Amino acid sequence: MGTLVLVAVLLGILALASPDLLLRRALFAGCLTLLGMSCVLMWMAKSFERRSAATVAVLSEFISKDASPSFLATKDGEILSANLAARKRFEADIEETVGGTLKNTLANPGGILFRLQTRSDTEGSAREDLVTRRGHLRLSVHHAGSEAYLWRLEDVASAQQSAEGPTLPMILVGRTNAVLYMNEQARKLAGGRIKTLDRLFKQLPVVPGTVCDITGVEGPTRALVSEVDAGAGRRALYLLPPGAETMSKDGWNVFQDLPVPLLKVSPDGDVQAYNRLAASLIGVSLKDQVHLSDLMEGLGRSITGWLSETLAGRAAQQSEFLRLKRTDKEVYVQVTLNRVTEEGKPALIAVLNDATELKSLEAQFVQSQKMQAIGQLAGGVAHDFNNLLTAISGHCDLLLLRHDQGDPDFSDLVQINQNANRAAALVGQLLAFSRKQTLRPETLDMRDTLSDLTHLLNRLVGEKITLTLSHDPVLAPIRADKRQLEQVLMNLVVNARDAMPQGGQIRIVTECTDLNEALERDRVTVPVGRYVTVQVSDDGVGIPSDKLQKVFEPFFTTKRTGEGTGLGLSTAYGIIKQTGGYIFVDSVVGTGTKFTLYFPVLEASEVPTPVEKQIEAKPAAKHGDGVILLVEDEAPVRAFASRALRLRGYTVLEADSAEAALKTLEDASLNVDVFVTDVVMPGMDGPSWVREALKERPGVRVVFVSGYAEDSFGETQIKIPNSVFLPKPFSLNDLTDTVHQQLH
Repeated sequence: MGTLVLVAVLLGILALASPDLLLRRALFAGCLTLLGMSCVLMWMAKSFERRSAATVAVLSEFISKDASPSFLATKDGEILSANLAARKRFEADIEETVGGTLKNTLANPGGILFRLQTRSDTEGSAREDLVTRRGHLRLSVHHAGSEAYLWRLEDVASAQQSAEGPTLPMILVGRTNAVLYMNEQARKLAGGRIKTLDRLFKQLPVVPGTVCDITGVEGPTRALVSEVDAGAGRRALYLLPPGAETMSKDGWNVFQDLPVPLLKVSPDGDVQAYNRLAASLIGVSLKDQVHLSDLMEGLGRSITGWLSETLAGRAAQQSEFLRLKRTDKEVYVQVTLNRVTEEGKPALIAVLNDATELKSLEAQFVQSQKMQAIGQLAGGVAHDFNNLLTAISGHCDLLLLRHDQGDPDFSDLVQINQNANRAAALVGQLLAFSRKQTLRPETLDMRDTLSDLTHLLNRLVGEKITLTLSHDPVLAPIRADKRQLEQVLMNLVVNARDAMPQGGQIRIVTECTDLNEALERDRVTVPVGRYVTVQVSDDGVGIPSDKLQKVFEPFFTTKRTGEGTGLGLSTAYGIIKQTGGYIFVDSVVGTGTKFTLYFPVLEASEVPTPVEKQIEAKPAAKHGDGVILLVEDEAPVRAFASRALRLRGYTVLEADSAEAALKTLEDASLNVDVFVTDVVMPGMDGPSWVREALKERPGVRVVFVSGYAEDSFGETQIKIPNSVFLPKPFSLNDLTDTVHQQLH
């Protein structure tokens, strides 16, 4: 504002000194405009200051009578107002900033204040419980306007401050296991202040939830160690004496506010006492005299036997992971048992830790390993099985050449051929959920794809169910394998039909969706971008929440035995993921289920320009006189392929290995037009020997055949010129047509 006034004065002086009347008027107008703007800005600043002062005054009055120390501060931490409780508590330490005031209370006030203030900027408020030398504190902050923050400090009653039972020894430990603080009871136990834990504990590291041997000033003793996170990398260790004086029902009060779930269990497995956190973790089923087996499961053997082994000292491990029998949610706990004595009788203290997240990560890891193992198994089985199917269907094709429709054996041969094709489709399913099938992606419009599929889908759903389709008027293209995508949609529609035995409506909705920020869901992050979404929803029975996360697992099905194999949704998942898309499921029991598919939009620069195909006259017969070098280690496949190519007029040279093929090519006078070779063979593989052979014969064309997926060696094939891929199992016509196209 001062700058504007100065500029306005300069313009006024220039106006007075200017001889030009028009220029003088213009300068005077500018001077008056700047003076007016200065006045408006000064009025706005004064108004803002008055409002800020009023806000500070109201908030200061609001916190003035609060029994807890409270501060009103700026964004930079400068204290605007402190209530009476704050001035009394920090009489000697109070400074201009909140951080400076708390420097003798918290070990790292700057980091803690920044963390809480950042959270309050997004959530409106934040709080954190901290362990200090003076006990437990709760520091909270509320965002009170654009530049004001309300800080509040509360003392939290904890186990060592409870008047209902004896005070517990507490040791505050830093990141490097250095002892930062010991309360009076801990000092009495150790005989004074110690600097390292090895002065008190016989064995390190200290494992929370276990009974440890302690070297006290009055001699060796034992204590149950409980650990509480104290913030900033520190932890508070509480020593719970396992003697009879604290294990009694009255003495159990000392554990009520301890932030560790604890149970006292009889040798028979009946719960005799528990603290508040254990009740919160286990739920309403926890009560006195309830048996431990009624609360948790999953040990793999009798819980009573486990308790007996622990009491007798025969248990291989004191800690076990169990699943709580809660009906509202799935919770896993790590249970650590410790032997104690009560009035001369043995008992057990169970220390619980919530292990739900740990078990969830473990389940994900196991599932990924299982999927990888099944994928490898499927790939190996598919290779061998495809070789068998190639030989079966190929020799069947050879027989069909010698039998016409009037032959009594013709129908049997057709049945063999059709069943071989069905077996090949089943192998394709195995490869689909392991994401190792060969896809043939093309540019698709989902409206056209669904239009072509509508007639078949209507036949699948039957008369009791109505199928409705709704399309976005402007739907961008995607890139996917049309045949595989149709299989996914058919599977989803069939599942929706089976979920509505009494009839209903299946809705398929397609639309374009713009994700301006990443979508995080079901442990998956969908990146920012444009997507074509396909929603398939029904009004069926729904899927229970405990089974919803397993629907994409292979061989998992909610249908009865004989009604489903559990391969459908796992196949759909594999196809969508291999295409580069995402699939999610939402379901409510009794309401219905909705599957949502996300496909990345094919950008305009990626859309291939359609080339007008020139209609060429096909040759009447696929006969030729070329020389083919056939390399195949499977004798039945080699025999079929050799006969098929010879029937079409080709000269065929056979080799059962790559080394034999290279030996054959050492004859320089030998002219070879096409290499037909298996990819995976003992010794040298197909691409390796072909690269070696092409050094001397660069013009020879190549046909690779394999029972594995094409992408298993796709990059290698790209580097070999004039090569094509023919997946097994292939028919007689598939082989001869491919060779013919390579020659012509």
